[in-house]
Amino acid sequence: MSQVHTLWKTTTGLPVVGATLGKRLFSLAFAQKAPYFASIRPQVTELRPNHAEVLIRKRRRVHNHLGTVHAIALCNGLEMAMGALAEASVPQDKRWIPKGMTVSYTAKATGDVTCIAETDPEQWAGLGDLGVRVRGELADGTVVIEGVIDLWVTQKRR
Repeated sequence: MSQVHTLWKTTTGLPVVGATLGKRLFSLAFAQKAPYFASIRPQVTELRPNHAEVLIRKRRRVHNHLGTVHAIALCNGLEMAMGALAEASVPQDKRWIPKGMTVSYTAKATGDVTCIAETDPEQWAGLGDLGVRVRGELADGTVVIEGVIDLWVTQKRR
């Protein structure tokens, strides 16, 4: 189990803190990995190998000129979900680096958005290109953004 996945299980499993506060603590810590993550005040709500979810609350700070959640905030949420998933999924003898992102905006983000990243376990067996499926959904299931974040997976140097 990776350090990120271990930290998730520890923070969300503390009996004194509880799962809700544990998720907030984990999210705050994980958002420090890349400073721009903190700008969206993300909350990781699910994390396990091959699946991660990050909630972005609709608030003025992430609004665009239409009063909806802006595109860069959505992409930051998708990237954070992908990073958490990759850290929880990558085999111990491999490493990953993002190569690119392709997204489509499919609807207005008029409320809180859950950014979801998913892979299949067998994708991590090989080396080279690995596509992480990503999407952002409103509470009613409306997909507001979807796409693929491409990773490059290699063996770790010894």
